[in-house]
Amino acid sequence: MSNIPPSVKGAVDADPWLTPFANELAKRRALADDWLTKFDQNEGGLTKFADSYKKYGFQIDPKDGSINYKEWAPNAVEAYLVGDFNNWDFTHKLTKDSFGNFVIHLSKGSIPHDSRVKIVLILPSGEKLYRLPAWITRATQPPKESKEVAFEARFWNPSTPYVFQNKRPIPSKSLRIYEAHIGISTPDPKIGSYKEFTQNVLPRISKLGYNTVQLMAIMEHAYYASFGYQVTNFFAISSRFGTPEDLKELIDTAHGLGITVLLDVVHSHASKNVDDGLNNFDGTDCLLYTSPSPRDSTSS
Repeated sequence: MSNIPPSVKGAVDADPWLTPFANELAKRRALADDWLTKFDQNEGGLTKFADSYKKYGFQIDPKDGSINYKEWAPNAVEAYLVGDFNNWDFTHKLTKDSFGNFVIHLSKGSIPHDSRVKIVLILPSGEKLYRLPAWITRATQPPKESKEVAFEARFWNPSTPYVFQNKRPIPSKSLRIYEAHIGISTPDPKIGSYKEFTQNVLPRISKLGYNTVQLMAIMEHAYYASFGYQVTNFFAISSRFGTPEDLKELIDTAHGLGITVLLDVVHSHASKNVDDGLNNFDGTDCLLYTSPSPRDSTSS
């Protein structure tokens, strides 16, 4: 093929087998470059865009302990934060901006630590959707006696969070990786825990000469048999193994042993669950923005 697009000429020169696909590759490269430009212009760059977890979901103000909650659901016209803290009543309405973000500010202590929360999205049709916050950092299985099957979102804000004691080791140029799954790391017929792994497995990994541990299935997944590859809550660790503080202790202990910790972050295998996943989050399959409805009295 002549006239290879300049944007992919280097790739085609390196691998002539790509020649028949040069135009398609150039098209995809142009789309990627266009998105990078948008990130630079609107978000301050790709890195800051990827730091959405620092702005969205529940954020605790370090100055006064107040709670800021932000969720993106462009198709919804109204939203309410409900939970144990307000008896699941529609008393805490969020404000929507022109981009489709819903926000609310609450004073310190408004939501008890580890209590259940949900966001209720009102669609243009008037339909109400009860959803787990997309950036929730903890989701747990309902009690066995409960008739519910979907995971429950929890507001995680311990009064005494775990404090790291050890510095993160500088990764070795020659990684010796021990791949592990917390749940199956015990010889007993049960699901293992972060604490058991910290106490029983990490010392053995260190003694065997490994300098890195890779933890699988670390993101929350409702179906345990999926081995962690049907993620429901991308910013929450698997609660089957323990609490976020337990995992922090595991990582800190590993660092103290000179072990680098790698966490499997699975972006491409999302669960199709609706009630406790991201599927159909705001009533659309792609977070589609629609023009404001007369119901939407809070849009700017």
